[in-house]
Amino acid sequence: MSAVILTSDSLIGTPASGNLEYNGQFYGTDSNASRAQMERISLSTFQNSTSGTAIEFLNVPAWAKRITVIFNAVSTGGTANFQIQSGSGSYEITGYSSSSVYLNSSGVSTNIITTGFVMNYSTFASSTTTLIGHYVLTNLTGNTWVGSHILIGSTNGASISGSGVKAFSGVIDRLRIIGSATGNPADTFDAGQINILYEG
Repeated sequence: MSAVILTSDSLIGTPASGNLEYNGQFYGTDSNASRAQMERISLSTFQNSTSGTAIEFLNVPAWAKRITVIFNAVSTGGTANFQIQSGSGSYEITGYSSSSVYLNSSGVSTNIITTGFVMNYSTFASSTTTLIGHYVLTNLTGNTWVGSHILIGSTNGASISGSGVKAFSGVIDRLRIIGSATGNPADTFDAGQINILYEG
């Protein structure tokens, strides 16, 4: 078995077979001495979603190919749907194709929007019901991202699911979660925690 070499913080000039290198990201070299980026998983620092009209995660790494937004008992004081928005240099609030379906014993409700990746919260919004689950964004190609989600309403047995797609103007570098009917931050968060997981 060949030796595995881990250098410090800089890539060697000419990659050699069997090297494992690090420069803010891990790289592996194969028998042809070509360098390939290895998958990285990075968990951000959670934010309490107990105030403000937007929960923001800035400095999204350029290497990210999948982003998972994690919700734990999140709610707002209003009744608008939750939206996830992203962008390059600024948030883009047009051009999304997104839908979310709410289902419980009382029936089915669907929301379709173009201002963000939507999560159907307005159907059951109340002072006691919160969202728990994940919204996953995956890079399809270039700057086009596809999203899907599965969440539950914490006290009413609701299941919320759906998907969406958006071609951004550049490499995304930010992401925010808002409660809004228009695409602009509106409702104020009043409970829960949100975190974000990057993979690339």
